[in-house]
Amino acid sequence: MTLLRRCDGVTRRDAIQLGLGGFFGTGLAGGLRAVAETQQSGGPAPVAKSCILIWMDGGPTHFETFDPKPDAPAEYRGEFSDIETAVTGVSFSEHMVRLAASLNDYAMIRSIRHDQGNHGAGNHYMMTGAPPRIPVGCGAFVSFHPSMGSVVARELGRDNGLPAYFSMPQMSRSGGPNFLGARYAPFVVGDDPNNKRFKVRDVALPRELSEVRFTSRTDLRAKVDRMVRLQDEAAGDPVLAFDEYFRQGHELVTSPEAQKAFDVHQEPDAIRDRYGRNSFGQRCLLARRLVEAGVPFITVYDGGWDHHSDIFGTLRKRLPEWDNSVATLIQDLKERGMLDSTLVVALGEFGRTPKISTLSGQSTPGRDHWANAMSVLMAGGRTPGGAVIGATDRKGFSAVDRVLSPENFVSTIYHKMGIDPNKVVYTPEGRPAHLVSDPTPIRELI
Repeated sequence: MTLLRRCDGVTRRDAIQLGLGGFFGTGLAGGLRAVAETQQSGGPAPVAKSCILIWMDGGPTHFETFDPKPDAPAEYRGEFSDIETAVTGVSFSEHMVRLAASLNDYAMIRSIRHDQGNHGAGNHYMMTGAPPRIPVGCGAFVSFHPSMGSVVARELGRDNGLPAYFSMPQMSRSGGPNFLGARYAPFVVGDDPNNKRFKVRDVALPRELSEVRFTSRTDLRAKVDRMVRLQDEAAGDPVLAFDEYFRQGHELVTSPEAQKAFDVHQEPDAIRDRYGRNSFGQRCLLARRLVEAGVPFITVYDGGWDHHSDIFGTLRKRLPEWDNSVATLIQDLKERGMLDSTLVVALGEFGRTPKISTLSGQSTPGRDHWANAMSVLMAGGRTPGGAVIGATDRKGFSAVDRVLSPENFVSTIYHKMGIDPNKVVYTPEGRPAHLVSDPTPIRELI
């Protein structure tokens, strides 16, 4: 198996996985997250019911994707040419063929910038809308604030037998719930849906255990367990929370809806071929199936965008497949009448340096970390198609027109999902915290 490694040396195997272990142990039962009732009041009217976040971990280049600089000197513009899009006067990199042709179906933000130029801090800022409180190292797994997925799970999750927040194939380093609690962490599906034998581990009953025996064991547990509950999780009884995890684990294993959502093999071959017979494409397809099942937040973690070297050779091979899968996801949602109620967002923690470089020990050119400019794709949720928000300068150094912040971006996601970004939530110690310090959404996208 190929491991996608960032410059900090972290691979998906190094990441803490909230995996699925034995049902009666601390695995599935302990890993499942309870689904809270909607707690919002007085917030914006919801437009989107679900969000698919395509997280391009490592920091994708804006030059070779959505913001090429054909008039810049060669050491800035790189080796790729630009192509016209469906919007007059807007060009993309030559390998973004399908997304260029379908720009009228989504919006492009070119002017988000921040000051966190390493993976740990940049990831946290874009995933939560909150900058780290202290300096953070490049390889750090940090959590000072709840992620968008955890907030959506808390505010919009419903009791339908499925977790409210999924992440595939792993959780981003700042994709967790922080003080909201473990019940709002993502349910991680680490298995590869492109595998012919794909099955979400421990969601299906073992062959040797019939449904009757499974139910009998559950009943036996209830009879044997006579521990007195405080009936108030806030009072500090962890057993009550475990009971909730166990209940949801039972429902997930026995839920026909869950089994149907995970069974990507039910899809016609033509649909699977459209998405691309690769791991990323099939995870995008599975994300669509989870939206159909009522899951409000799904992260498709797509690692390997930290291109300090061999950026052109790597992207010549990668971008055509990525372009096809994302364009197909948007088009498929549109054809099914689901795009208006489903957000699709693609981004990473920052962009890449304007000037091409060759780091010490590297023989091929690349681009380094750059937080002054980045590109973000946003589709669905009644986002106006063909909108291009902001601009960077001629050499791609910095956002210079309609400069926006991570807070504006995260507030836009919350606003579209009917969550007040100015809402105050409380830590277990009673400390108040706004979901976003600057709750101003991007007005052009509302």
